[in-house]
Amino acid sequence: MSLLYLQKLFLVDFSSLSLKEIITVTFTLFAVIDMLGSAPILISLKAKMGGHIKSGQATFASGALMILFLFLGQQFLNLLGLDVKSFAVAGSIVIFILGLEMVLGLEFFKTDNNAKGSSVVPIAFPLIAGSGTLTTIMSLKAGFKDINILVGILINCLVIFLVLHSLKWIEKALGPNGLLVVRKFFGVILLAIAVKIFSANIINFGK
Repeated sequence: MSLLYLQKLFLVDFSSLSLKEIITVTFTLFAVIDMLGSAPILISLKAKMGGHIKSGQATFASGALMILFLFLGQQFLNLLGLDVKSFAVAGSIVIFILGLEMVLGLEFFKTDNNAKGSSVVPIAFPLIAGSGTLTTIMSLKAGFKDINILVGILINCLVIFLVLHSLKWIEKALGPNGLLVVRKFFGVILLAIAVKIFSANIINFGK
């Protein structure tokens, strides 16, 4: 299968691959998804689900949802009469609030704690590929190439699988205090990212 065929299929430009953009997108999504910070919730859900989470199923479902939103999110916004820049500003506010949650230990967004479903709900959605993650993907489209965002998503899917598959080890290795430190650290990163996205897109308002 040629690169030209893949480019036409996924509507991405492989010549736009950028290591710098991939690293930025990867760490941004890593911070938003917050798999390590969500470890306590995942461990609790694992216990409620009989001690087993279908890592592959949850990873595939969340990854497919993120990729679908990456390529079809623009069409969805067009139906609503919105543009990526406006969505990016709104998304930066959501990302900022998510960062505040992580740093201050507050809860602005209420989550559904019902764990009786499969590994898809509530783990893949809304815990992993929730509104914050999907909003971030659309916000990133305002400043990064699709191919680099796609690679960042795939890298995070690998991280998601490894974390889900290693919950028992993570619980022992980090402990409660370690998980708290990781969560606050990435919360600060999210705050900085939100400010950058907001400042880069707000100047386009009214034009």
